[in-house]
Amino acid sequence: MSSETESPETEPADHHAAPLADEARHAEKMKKKKAVRDRMMEGKTIEKGLLIVHTGKGKGKSTAAFGMLFRALGHGMPVAVVQFVKGAMDTGETKALAAFGDLAEVHRLGEGFTWETQDRQRDIAAARRAWEVAKRLIAGGERRIVLLDELNIVLRYDYLPLDEVLAFLATEKPEDVHVVVTGRNAPDALIETADLVTEMEMIKHPFRSGVKAQIGIEF
Repeated sequence: MSSETESPETEPADHHAAPLADEARHAEKMKKKKAVRDRMMEGKTIEKGLLIVHTGKGKGKSTAAFGMLFRALGHGMPVAVVQFVKGAMDTGETKALAAFGDLAEVHRLGEGFTWETQDRQRDIAAARRAWEVAKRLIAGGERRIVLLDELNIVLRYDYLPLDEVLAFLATEKPEDVHVVVTGRNAPDALIETADLVTEMEMIKHPFRSGVKAQIGIEF
């Protein structure tokens, strides 16, 4: 007889058991998450026109705002743009909006940045003209979204009284009209009043490496 003891036969490893267990745990986890989210969504019943602010030093403030406009246009919603700083410059977004005909109204009423005009009274007059157009578009209620592009810059330099702007948005904006405001250095009072605020943070920018503004990226 052999002095070696025979090893008992072992069951072959079930390579499918671990993945199946992982799938079951994942399914249970997602089931609980869905239940929590469903309960959360049950309490979200309000539908209203929002005051939205895009600010910060990073790129993407106007880009994100125009993205909202194109999303709305996809649903057949009339939109409008009032540009407080950008003027006659030909941009890709204005060309694209032109394709929507009467659904998209664009007013390029700026005269460039303050270092370009070098005339404070001229800048104030341009800001006032743009604000009067903006008020008409917002109060009229026909445009579901009105983008006030670079309004924050105008407010920063006191070309328009902040109190006047806030009072109008609080009392004259129709309940179902969304207003989007872009530009760096949004005033604290505007941020406090807004329903949705996003701050763009700059991590890297090619301009710092000598790369100029390029078509399709910046305009």
